[in-house]
Amino acid sequence: MVSVLFVCLGNICRSPTAEGIFRQKVIAAGLEDKIHIDSAGTSAYHVGEEPDLRSQAEAKRYGYDLSSIRSRKVTSDDYDKFNLLIAMDQSNLNNLKSFNSNSYSHKLKLFLADFAPQLKISEVPDPYYGGAQGFTQVVKLIEQASDGLIEHLQSKGMI
Repeated sequence: MVSVLFVCLGNICRSPTAEGIFRQKVIAAGLEDKIHIDSAGTSAYHVGEEPDLRSQAEAKRYGYDLSSIRSRKVTSDDYDKFNLLIAMDQSNLNNLKSFNSNSYSHKLKLFLADFAPQLKISEVPDPYYGGAQGFTQVVKLIEQASDGLIEHLQSKGMI
């Protein structure tokens, strides 16, 4: 089984959205028994909280349910447990790199840059302080990168 951890700062907007969207796409592809999916934040600001209500509402509008996800902080065990730790932006990728040694660098990825390069944008923007359109953009970007991630896992023979 392949395990994927999506990571943003607080684990209440982007990474739980990625977890929910990717999970639904994995189920639709019939791969749910081959991929373990989770999300976490590089900070502990929101541990135990549900995703931002705006993220939940926008995801629901597109058919994704985030209601069972709860925020947690990345732990040192995650580096061993997960095959891929996928950051939503460069800042969180840098945080992941600083938390652990270079022996895990092959597991660290930047979601859009590595799995949706055709978008010509390397980071999933943080919608927290913006308006509703930011949450819509996040869903659309994550949908495309999720498709790219599934294709990547299949092409590499990981699933």
